[in-house]
Amino acid sequence: MAVSAGPRIASALFAAAISIAAFPASAQTNDPNLTQEDLDCLARQSTGGGDCVPGQQPAGDSAAASPNAVLLPELIVDLFPNPPPVPPVSPMSAEPATAAGSTPASPPPADIAAPPTLPPGSLTTIPPTSAPVAISGPFVLDEVLVTVDGDATVAADIASAFGLEIRSQRTSALLGSTLVRYGIPDGRPVGVVLAQLAGDTRATRQAPNSIYDLQQAAGTVNYAFQRIALVPDSASGEGVNVAVIDTAIDETHPAIKDAIALEFDAMPGIEVTARDHGTSVVGLIAGTGEFRGMAPGSKIFHARAFEGGKSNMDIILSALDWSAGQDVRIINMSFVGPKNELLREACDAARERDIVLVAAAGNNGPGAPYGYPAAYDGVIAVTATDDKDQLMAQANRGPYVFVSAPGVNMLAPVGGGADLVTGTSFAAAVVTGAIANLIHAEPDRSADWIAAALSSTARDLGATGRDADFGYGVVDAKAAGEMKVD
Repeated sequence: MAVSAGPRIASALFAAAISIAAFPASAQTNDPNLTQEDLDCLARQSTGGGDCVPGQQPAGDSAAASPNAVLLPELIVDLFPNPPPVPPVSPMSAEPATAAGSTPASPPPADIAAPPTLPPGSLTTIPPTSAPVAISGPFVLDEVLVTVDGDATVAADIASAFGLEIRSQRTSALLGSTLVRYGIPDGRPVGVVLAQLAGDTRATRQAPNSIYDLQQAAGTVNYAFQRIALVPDSASGEGVNVAVIDTAIDETHPAIKDAIALEFDAMPGIEVTARDHGTSVVGLIAGTGEFRGMAPGSKIFHARAFEGGKSNMDIILSALDWSAGQDVRIINMSFVGPKNELLREACDAARERDIVLVAAAGNNGPGAPYGYPAAYDGVIAVTATDDKDQLMAQANRGPYVFVSAPGVNMLAPVGGGADLVTGTSFAAAVVTGAIANLIHAEPDRSADWIAAALSSTARDLGATGRDADFGYGVVDAKAAGEMKVD
């Protein structure tokens, strides 16, 4: 059995240089907490639209206090940073070791109560004790995404008026309008251009072209079946269409070659350099033979949207639009990036079509900010556990975590062979497969039903009830299948 050397990084994929033009009337800050509402508010202020107070005012930032300030998300030049250091973990606990003088994590209770039932239609995060913080940048440094009220002529007029160039445009079914990717040829910062565009009523929405990362951590037989109470011989996703937005895949791999129904390349013209991550995700969902997935028989609608472990908002929106148009019941999104209003709207629109959205919670550590799209309401955010139900040390924590699933050292197919894989990406794939089984058993089960069943039957871990580490607990596919949800 061949073992892959792991994904290779395409170093030139998203390379961009910053050339900052002088704008004496505008100041900048690298505040990572800005929301789209803040940018819109500040844009109105900078264009003479009246005073306003952003929801996240940086303390002590003189630039932010200026009446003409334009606040930016953090600019990231290194698009391939090393992961943050992971705190040491006690062998008896899934919690990071505590520093001197800090409060240690509470141990799991001796008697675990049944998790609370989630009513249909209420797939939301626990109200946080403090405002959630989006992963700060990165984004493409010389592009913005704009929805346009009008046709191609209007898009061209906006480009001319603001000194931009049209790099792509298409109709987005999920956003219900024309989406234009504008290039900034003169080096103006993204935040400045967003502020300028906010004053034009033809530009109905403006957003950075955010960059997203696949969630594969560094890393025998697949123990996931046992941990989620799914019997391998009877597991099936027959008749269920599943979309996977990921890297390219190895279509010739014996484990997945018969599972692929249709493919879409959301980044044509960019050379394929790695197929491992996508192959593993598809294999864990629908693999057959030696690498039996959670839901063999399900049909995979694969959208290639990542290269070198990276993608951007424009590409992901294209993949989401395509996926939502393929009559799929589930969309697997094993990636994480910053909060972006266009992504939220697209996810909301997909969810309104009764598509189940499953996303990786993130591998950036206990102190990391929220990961998106997982942290959006209506998205099933999945964290990773090991074969002893211990939480993966690198996992993001937060009230948006919905359920847990195996995702540590699992044998999975990769391009040309097999490897051990670790990460919330693969835990998300396991949950996607479990959901495919639920839909296969009863095709009329809705997205609301599935969310309620998973939460009500999950095997509770950590603090009693839903918590920021494990969510409702590890998915129990057998119990969920037997659940009666009104």
